[in-house]
Amino acid sequence: MWHDLFGMGVPVADKVTRSAAVFLVIVVLLRVAGKRELAQLNGFDFVVMLLLSNVVQNAVIGPDDSLTGGVLGAVVLLALNAALVRAALFLPWLSGLVHGRASVLAQDGAYRRRTLLRLGLRPGDVDEAIQEQGGDDVADTRLVTLEPGGAVVVRLRDEEQSASAGDVADLRARLERIERHLERLAARH
Repeated sequence: MWHDLFGMGVPVADKVTRSAAVFLVIVVLLRVAGKRELAQLNGFDFVVMLLLSNVVQNAVIGPDDSLTGGVLGAVVLLALNAALVRAALFLPWLSGLVHGRASVLAQDGAYRRRTLLRLGLRPGDVDEAIQEQGGDDVADTRLVTLEPGGAVVVRLRDEEQSASAGDVADLRARLERIERHLERLAARH
C-alpha cells in the first residue's frame, strides 16, 4: 500500500520533463488563443479551461498515479510559473512575449469592430464591462482596453466620471469662498 502511494512509476527526470513540456505548451497555446480566454468572459471559455486541464492531466502524470508523482508535478508547474513571472519582470521582451499588449476595444465613444471581431468579442460583452465600471454605454467612454491578463479597463470621458469625496470638498470650499466674497461686496454697497 505505501509503495503504491509514494513509489513513483516513472523516473523523476521523466516527471519533471513532462510537467515542464506541458506547462510551456499551455503557456504558448493561451498566448496564441489570446486574452479573451484568460478573461473568461462567458461560460464557454470557463468550460474550455476546465476541459483543458483534464486533457493535459495524463501528459503530466504519465503512467504514474502516485501521491509523490502528483506532488512533484505540481511543484514543477508552480516553480516554472514563479520563474517565468519573475523573469518577465526583469526582461521586457519576455514580458511582451508572454503577456502581450493591451488591445483597444473602443476609443472616443466608438467600438473598434475589427479588434472585437479578431478577439471574438461582441459589443454586448464590452457594454457589460462598461456598465460594471460606471458607464452607460460606449458613448460614455474615452478608451476601453482588454489588458494582457484579461481585464477590461474602461476610461470614461471626463464629464461621465463620478465625483470623488475630494472633488465635492473642493467644490464646497470654492462655494464658501464665493459666498464670503459676495457678502463682502454686499456689505460695501
